[in-house]
Amino acid sequence: MNKIFAFLILGGILAAIWNGNLDAITPVVLESARTAIERAISLMGIVGFWLGIAKVAEESGLIDRISRFIAPLFRWLFPSIPKGHPAMGSILMNLSANMLGFGNAATPFGLKAMKELQELNPRPDTATEAMCTFLAINTSSVTFVPATIISLRAAAGSKNPSEVLGAILFATTCSTLVAILADYIFRILYRKIERR
Repeated sequence: MNKIFAFLILGGILAAIWNGNLDAITPVVLESARTAIERAISLMGIVGFWLGIAKVAEESGLIDRISRFIAPLFRWLFPSIPKGHPAMGSILMNLSANMLGFGNAATPFGLKAMKELQELNPRPDTATEAMCTFLAINTSSVTFVPATIISLRAAAGSKNPSEVLGAILFATTCSTLVAILADYIFRILYRKIERR
C-alpha cells in the first residue's frame, strides 16, 4: 500500500512538473494537511469519550452483566469460548463500539479479544473458529449509530449529517448476516475436511 501511495504522490508531482503546474501543489498540500488535522482532532474527542465510557462500564461490572444477558447468542456464535472467559467481555466491548460507530475506539478491544482468544488456541499458528467468527462479525459489524460518519459529515458542512442512518443500518445488518452465514458454512466445510 505504501508503494502505491508513493507512486501516486510522485506521479502527481511529476505530472505537475511536466504540465508546468508545480505552484498548484503547495496550496493543495497545505489545505489537505489542515483538513486532516481538523478531522483528527474532532475524532479524538469521540474516541476519548468512548474509551472513557468503556473503562467505566468495565470497572463497574456492567460489561459482565451485559455479557451474561446476551450469553445465549454469544454461546451460539462462539461455542468454543469457555463460560466466563475474559475474551467474551473484550468481544462484547469491541462489538458495542462498532455498533455505535466508534470504529477507532473498537480496535484496542478487538486486539485484546484476539490476544485472549489466542490463549485458548491449541494450535498457535492457526486461527481458531472463534477467531474467524469474531473477525467476520467485527469486519461486517452492524452499526446502529455511525457516530464517526455523522461527525465527519458535520465537520464537512453537511446540512443533515444523520440522514445516512437508515441506509447504514440496512447495509451493515445485511453484511453482518452474510458474514455470520458465510462463517457458519465455512466452519461446516472445514470440519468435513478435517475429518478426512
